Amino acid sequence: MTAIDINDDTFDTEVLGSEVPVVVDFWAEWCGPCKKLSPNVERVAEEMDGKVKFVKLNVDENPMTMTKYGVRGLPTLIMFKGGKVTATHLGDMHKDKLTEWVKTETA
Repeated sequence: MTAIDINDDTFDTEVLGSEVPVVVDFWAEWCGPCKKLSPNVERVAEEMDGKVKFVKLNVDENPMTMTKYGVRGLPTLIMFKGGKVTATHLGDMHKDKLTEWVKTETA
């Protein structure tokens, strides 16, 4: 499964209510590093389907969630487990590094 788009209204259901760990990709259309990271997020989402859920939140269209979690730079990845923030990463990541980060944080 690829990363799914969410918004401020669906955040609680898709992320906080998830049975599996969730990686939220906070991004914006104008953000170059976000565009570079996106294919890596999609590949890792497919590889880890069923174990970890990946979602994408456009911060320009959904400022409430971005503000609530203190996102100040893009791209920002936040890992949630059991409705709680367990890890944060700011900036682009190579696919292998992203896979390693997700596996470490969900172990």
